[in-house]
Amino acid sequence: MSYDYDLFVIGAGSGGVRAARMAASMGVKVAVAEVRHIGGTCVNVGCVPKKLFVYASQFGEEFEQAAGYGWEVGSRQFNWATLRDNKNAEIERLNGIYRNLLSNSGCELIEGRATLKNAHTVKVGTQHFTAQRILIATGGWPFIPDIPGREHAISSNEVFYLDQFPKRAIVVGGGYIAVEFAGIFAGLGTNTTQVYRRDLFLRGFDLDIRQFAAQEIAKKGVNLAFNKDITDIEKLANGSLKVTFNDGSCEETDCVLYATGRTPKVAGLGLEQTAIKQKENGAIIVNDQYQTNEPSIYAIGDVIDRHQLTPVALAEGTELVRRLFGNGGPEVDYSLIPTAVFSQPNIATVGLTEEQAKAEFGEIDVYKSDFRAMKQTLAGGVERTLMKLIVDKASDRVVGVHMVGPDAGEIIQGIAIALKAGATKQVFDSTIGIHPTAAEEFVTMREPSH
Repeated sequence: MSYDYDLFVIGAGSGGVRAARMAASMGVKVAVAEVRHIGGTCVNVGCVPKKLFVYASQFGEEFEQAAGYGWEVGSRQFNWATLRDNKNAEIERLNGIYRNLLSNSGCELIEGRATLKNAHTVKVGTQHFTAQRILIATGGWPFIPDIPGREHAISSNEVFYLDQFPKRAIVVGGGYIAVEFAGIFAGLGTNTTQVYRRDLFLRGFDLDIRQFAAQEIAKKGVNLAFNKDITDIEKLANGSLKVTFNDGSCEETDCVLYATGRTPKVAGLGLEQTAIKQKENGAIIVNDQYQTNEPSIYAIGDVIDRHQLTPVALAEGTELVRRLFGNGGPEVDYSLIPTAVFSQPNIATVGLTEEQAKAEFGEIDVYKSDFRAMKQTLAGGVERTLMKLIVDKASDRVVGVHMVGPDAGEIIQGIAIALKAGATKQVFDSTIGIHPTAAEEFVTMREPSH
């Protein structure tokens, strides 16, 4: 049978663009359909604009601390419209780059909502396209629970485009997105409360890291309200929002941001027209080759809900295309995936938590260093840094590395390579540090803490 395309990609986010470009470079006839912005969540309403906002939110503290280093900083004022509009211009630039990457690689970009009609047919608008293979890379979508007044809350999609920046904000959630935005709001001068229904945020991270991060984040002015949840949001005549909590207390605020997770973006995709099966949360079920129950249809990235990380979607797209159209290649290794939380201070981690390592290896050594970084001395700052190494006693292999402190993400990226290579504690010990840096602590910790 003759098809319009060899590969039809639904979704022009990180994973979809990578797969489409790679396939086209191999001579495959490829089309990509996208209903929103080119580049997906990460470029438009995710990691890229969020990181820009994190940078912006750090300047207030930098201005304060500059005096200790001899700088006389004059009057200053944050202008939300300037940050928002400059960010918009940068995102538009990146959209253009992604668009050019697709067109220059030979892909056909079809702008509109794609719907599956059957195992080999996609409808976009009034047009129908056939393809030998279809790849679903539609990503995820923010989840806001169904509570009274939920229409008055915003998600991470809307926060980047606010007309007015709030003087008061409540951030709901305990994951990394909630932690990051609480820090952004507080750093930009907003009276910020982070509400989380459990007793400590960042579930899944190492317990020491979670506790230490809570201590340091509170120092930055974020009011941490654990074991608390919102039951109702009411809009008042003056434009403020009245928030009622499950303990009966109330609070007025200007903004309620829900960062309570993301769900696979599958609504209206037409999955029911195929044999594709889904998990309870809507995620598309795939095998080890990213193939769905419909043999001609594949899925990668957040929509399969394995690891909601841009680099993982890129790796999955790369592996899939190499196997389908190239000479194959290494499978995606989901172990030792480094990750960072761009909170203030940063959190970064790779490998096992202490709890996981104990369960897997039994006998472990734990090394910790808790200190005030050099920059804080003349600045008069109170921020502390925590570094932690977890070692399998039997093999001496380092199986987990965790950090809370400035540039944690930059530091852990390099250490992730060492763990991937199987570095032992002896390798860390024999590595000469760069002095004076915080990172050298990772190669100078000699005595286990327990």
